[in-house]
Amino acid sequence: MPHPALLAHDLVRNLGGRRVLDGISLTAAPGHRIGLIGENGVGKSTLLRVLAGVDKPDAGSVSRPAELGFLHQEMPYDADATVAAVLDEALREAREDLAELERLGEALARVPQDDPGHQELLDAYGRRLEQAQDRKSWDADRRAALVLDGLGLGTVGHDRTLGSLSGGQRGRLALAALLVRRPSALLLDEPTNHLDDGAAAFLEEQIRGLPGTVVVASHDRAFLDAVCTDLVDLDPAVDGPVRYGGNYTAYLGEKRAERERWERRYAEEQRELAELRQAAGVTAHRVAPDRGRTDNEKMGYGHRAGRVQNQISRRVRNATRRLEELERTQVAEPPRPLRFAAGELAARAEEGPQPLVSLRNIRVPGRLALDALDISATERLLVTGGNGAGKSTLLAVLAGRLAAEGEVRRRRRLTVGLLTQDTVFDRPERTVRDTYELSLGPSRAEQVPLASLGLLHEADLDKPVGRLSVGQRRRLALALLVARPPQLLLLDEPTNHLSPRLCDELEEALGTGPGAIAVASHDRWLRRRWQGRELRLEPGGRPDAGGGRRENPATVRSGA
Repeated sequence: MPHPALLAHDLVRNLGGRRVLDGISLTAAPGHRIGLIGENGVGKSTLLRVLAGVDKPDAGSVSRPAELGFLHQEMPYDADATVAAVLDEALREAREDLAELERLGEALARVPQDDPGHQELLDAYGRRLEQAQDRKSWDADRRAALVLDGLGLGTVGHDRTLGSLSGGQRGRLALAALLVRRPSALLLDEPTNHLDDGAAAFLEEQIRGLPGTVVVASHDRAFLDAVCTDLVDLDPAVDGPVRYGGNYTAYLGEKRAERERWERRYAEEQRELAELRQAAGVTAHRVAPDRGRTDNEKMGYGHRAGRVQNQISRRVRNATRRLEELERTQVAEPPRPLRFAAGELAARAEEGPQPLVSLRNIRVPGRLALDALDISATERLLVTGGNGAGKSTLLAVLAGRLAAEGEVRRRRRLTVGLLTQDTVFDRPERTVRDTYELSLGPSRAEQVPLASLGLLHEADLDKPVGRLSVGQRRRLALALLVARPPQLLLLDEPTNHLSPRLCDELEEALGTGPGAIAVASHDRWLRRRWQGRELRLEPGGRPDAGGGRRENPATVRSGA
C-alpha cells in the first residue's frame, strides 16, 4: 500500500512566553529518513511532539498518517504494566490483520462470485492483504523475538513489570514495540541513548528497512550518518531552518559553507550600509566645495554649478533609495554559536606513587565484579561495555556514592565530581542563574560566570531550572562541575542530549589539561577518537573455555 506523507505547514509553538517554533514547514515523504539537529532548546523535541499530535501548535497545521509511532524521551507506559502487555499491544495490529483476512476469506467462500457483495468483499480483502504484507503481519511474532534480542532484551522475562526494569531497559522496550508495529510514520526522540554498539547497529538496520517516513531527533553522529537521507538544522540561519540532503558527513561540509556565506554576506552588507549612509548624507558643499573662481570661469559658473548640483542630488537620491532598500532586506547578524569554553576540566593533584583511587576485589552483587583498578593523578580512562555491564555502577563506586564489597582507597582530601545520566535539581522553580550561584557560592560564580562556559545561552539563565530541556539540565550540571574542577572528574554518558558540535568540543577538552578524568560512554565517535586508556566491562562474568566462571570480567587496553 502507498504510504502517506507527513506534512507540516507554518508551525508556530510558544512555550513559557518564548516562541520555540516559528513558521516551521516540513515535508517527510515515504522512504525519507529525516534527522533533526541543533542546539538543545531549539525545538527538536517540541517539533516531534507537534508532528505526533501530542502537543497542538499555536498556529499552522499537520497532516499525518493514521498509523504513526512516537518514541518519547520518557517511557509512555505505566510502571505496573508487564513486558507481555507492551508486546501484545505492539502485535495487536498485525493480529487484527490476520484475523480480518481470515474473516474476509471465509465470507468470500460463502458469497458467490455473481453476488453484488462479492466484489466489495474482494476489494476489502485486497486492501487488508496489502496492509498485512506491508506490516509483515504473518512474521510479527518471530519479528518481535528478533527485535527484543537485537535490542538486548531477549532474556528479560515477559512477566516482569516495567517498574522493575532499568531506565535503559524501559527505553529499549518502547523502541522495540514501535519496530514491531512498523507504523507508516515513525518519530524518534534520541533513540540511541540507551543502546550499546550491537543494539545501535541493529536499530540502524531496522530503520533503513522501513518503507514509510522516519523523523528522528538525535545527538548521535554515527547514527545520523548511518540512517539519514536528509537533515534539518533548526539552529538559527539566514533564511530560517535549513534542510540538507544526505547524511551527517555531507551535512558537516554544507553547514560550514553555509555559515561562511552568511558571515560573508552580513559583512559585505554592513560595509555597503556604511558607505551608503555616508553617500546619502553628503551635501553639495562636501562634494564640490567652494573655491575661488578665475575671471574666465565666472561667465559659465552658474550653468556648470547647476549641472553639478543636479548630479549630486541624483547620487544622493540613488544612495538613499538603495539604503532604504538594504535596511529593509539586510540579513541578521549571525548569532554567536555556543562554544564550550571551560578551561581545565579537572584540577591538578600531586603526582606520586600513590593513585588517586585504588580498587581491589570490588563486588556489587549482580552489577559489578572487578579485581583491580588504579586511577592515577593524570588518568584519562574510558569505561565501555554493553548495557548492564556496570559502567555507571563503577563510576558511582569511584565517586563514593555506592558502597561495594572489597577494598576502596582514596587519597585524603581528594575532590571528586560525578555527572550522572539522570540530572535532577532539588529546586526546579529556581532560575538557572540562582541555581548556579547558590551551588558555587557568590565568589566562585563571579570568578567563573556561567555564560563564559559556552554551555547555555544568556537568554536561558533567568529561566526556572524545571523549564529547561533534558539537554540543558545536563549542560547546567556539567557547568557546575567544571566551574570548580575536581581532581577526579567522572562523566557518565556525557554526550547524551548534547548537540553534535558541543560533543566534538567536549571531547577535545577531555584530552588536555591536568587532573584525572574517567568517562563511561556508548558514543561510537567519542570512542574512535579516544587517546587514553580503555576499560571494557562485560556483564557479570561469563563461562571461560573450561566451563568455569571468569572472576574478573574487565579488560584494559592502552590508548594510542
